[in-house]
Amino acid sequence: MSYTFGIDVGGTTVKIGLFRGEELTEKFEIPTRVDNGGAQILPDIATAVLRTMEGRGISAEEVRGIGIGVPGPVDKDGVVNCCVNLNWGVFNLHETLSSLTGLKVVGGNDANCAALGEYHRCGGKGSAIFVTLGTGVGGGIILDGKLLAGAHGSAGELGHITVPAKEKLPCTCGKFGCIECYASATGIARMAKSAMGRELSSKEVFTLAQNGDAEAVEVLETVFDLLGEAIASACCIIDPDRIILGGGVSKAGEYLRSGVERYFEIHKFHACAGTEVCLAQLGNDAGMYGAMRLV
Repeated sequence: MSYTFGIDVGGTTVKIGLFRGEELTEKFEIPTRVDNGGAQILPDIATAVLRTMEGRGISAEEVRGIGIGVPGPVDKDGVVNCCVNLNWGVFNLHETLSSLTGLKVVGGNDANCAALGEYHRCGGKGSAIFVTLGTGVGGGIILDGKLLAGAHGSAGELGHITVPAKEKLPCTCGKFGCIECYASATGIARMAKSAMGRELSSKEVFTLAQNGDAEAVEVLETVFDLLGEAIASACCIIDPDRIILGGGVSKAGEYLRSGVERYFEIHKFHACAGTEVCLAQLGNDAGMYGAMRLV
């Protein structure tokens, strides 16, 4: 049975998974060295991959290839169009990493990879929108089993759907009123500080709300309303079977899921009745599983 590497590149660490068939047999992390324009990231990954192969007696002929997810747009030819968190500009990811390892490389956006991983964990049937709620808001779209990348590798950038918030906050993308400004972990913390007058993490806001704190409940009701409307807007175009909520914020569990579902039902187009809202299952491993499936 052949091997595949599934790699998820984050701003702090690179998660590397070795798969045999579809089974994750080993996983580990290495630091993401973003200094010097991120020049050392791919060489570090190549070194880790080759050492893993050598240590386990795996030949290049036994490896199907490397799937890699990065925090930025990647087009069908493997060209990365700026990964701000990694200090990367524009270059061909496939060619560069392949030249360092001698292996086939297929790359994609990290949120898209996580979407692909979660989609298959949920049964791999129909279509899905994956929403990742972390430091920012990302996403991925699966249509009839296939990842939708878009003409420029930026399909599924759900965090930049604009919403009718009372205050149009500036987003790092240059627009105002993106859902990322409100439903991300940083957005929730910002809204809590504005409404409650104190520094709180998103996790603390959820804990307070679940314990009955009226102000925290009000903050999260606004978040659920805006996020439910953003997802409903996306569903008008995609009409998925299910919506999967992932990322660090999704650790809030059923409180988050039911809140988003409640407002999604209010805002959805009537023909989208029956769309399931569920929680992601793979946690931090989703990106590795999805990257593996790119190959």
